Amino acid sequence: MELISPTDLIFLLGESREHPMHVGGLSLYELPDGAGPDFVRELYEELVTVEDFQPTFRKHPATLLGGVANVGWTYDDDVDLDYHLRRSALPSPGRIRDLLELTSRLHGTLLDRHRPLWEANLIEGLPDRQFAVYTKIHHSLIDGVSALKLTERTLSTDPNDTEVRAPWALPPKKSTRRGDGSVGQLLRTVADTAGSVAGVAPSTVKLARAALLEQQLTLPFGAPKTILNGKIGGARRVAAQSWPQDRVKRVKQAAGVTVNDVVLAMCAGALRAYLIEQQALPDAPLIAMVPVSLRSEADADAGGNQVGAVLCNLATDVEDPAVRLATISDSMAGNKKVFAELPKLQALALSAALLSPLGLVVLPGIVGNTPPPFNIVISNVPGPRQPMYWKGARLTGSYPLSIAMDGQAVNITLVSNGDRLDFGIVGCRRSVPHLQRLLGHLEDALKDLERAVCG
Repeated sequence: MELISPTDLIFLLGESREHPMHVGGLSLYELPDGAGPDFVRELYEELVTVEDFQPTFRKHPATLLGGVANVGWTYDDDVDLDYHLRRSALPSPGRIRDLLELTSRLHGTLLDRHRPLWEANLIEGLPDRQFAVYTKIHHSLIDGVSALKLTERTLSTDPNDTEVRAPWALPPKKSTRRGDGSVGQLLRTVADTAGSVAGVAPSTVKLARAALLEQQLTLPFGAPKTILNGKIGGARRVAAQSWPQDRVKRVKQAAGVTVNDVVLAMCAGALRAYLIEQQALPDAPLIAMVPVSLRSEADADAGGNQVGAVLCNLATDVEDPAVRLATISDSMAGNKKVFAELPKLQALALSAALLSPLGLVVLPGIVGNTPPPFNIVISNVPGPRQPMYWKGARLTGSYPLSIAMDGQAVNITLVSNGDRLDFGIVGCRRSVPHLQRLLGHLEDALKDLERAVCG
């Protein structure tokens, strides 16, 4: 039996019916030219023959004699692939809306801890010669971005490559672990370096005084209370949509900011409009927690994790989209400047301090009796830069679906995918009504930015 690491144990102990701790992904594919109506069935039949399971896809928590659970991992020698790999079809006419409704239900159900902690669903019946794949895997096994990268490894840049690669059969890839900008990777980064950080405790205390007091870093627990920051139920709703990167880059160039600044301004405009619609916009600006790379150009090729968390003023109290974008850019630049001036271990220690409130949601009474540490997590993750194919089917959308929790009822994660940005939004079905309206507000926010700064 293999002992469960403290970092992985956090995700297992923190899970409940209200807090499923798996990460997911929804991928859309376009059938290759000449493909017949049996393409998805044939793909499924090829996949079920792949029974070489890597260790990550064979393990689940062991229960020891006496009923003690969550101590170690056990590995299944005979994985029931018919259970883990499912084939589904949408009712006619098979709208994208129906796909998102199905994905919402799948994303809100717990994984069976008596089996390896993953599932995959091939979904057909979509319009325009499309099919979809929804996958989910427990965060104790892998973080969301690593799962996306694993899926990417099953794909090919060659549309004529007809080999079917299954993610559960791919051997681990040796990585420089450069950090991917995700919350899960940040948690693992902090845990991996905890011993080193403890060894520099005196300098870390000095750092905290300088960074938090003198440099006016944006601090947790200064965010306003909103409908996004209460207790949640277990049911989920997901929303997904893509935007051309060219539109975002035009705003970036016209305003002299970064792509991530524009993305955050899109989200800020959408959240402002949504909360106005719900008659729930606070007077104070919303604060986003944004995972970022702390790597400088000087160590761009070095190994190791260098991922941090900054808190960004989303300026949702500002009506002018150009002023809102400038405020967001200044907030991100100012907060990242603090980290850039710190040694790596101290920067990780500060990130841990900013991120630690996420661990407090499991304590009774915390969410209802304290201000939210921040209002929302927004992650921007790099993806493939060129078109990708799976058995000749082109990947047309790759939507990451993360975790909602008490006090953080909505999560926005996006991934770059060729010439597009694919947004995946996850929210509590009960406390965030009409979540899908955020997609329309994101489009309106981008249009407002284009008019305001591009002329």
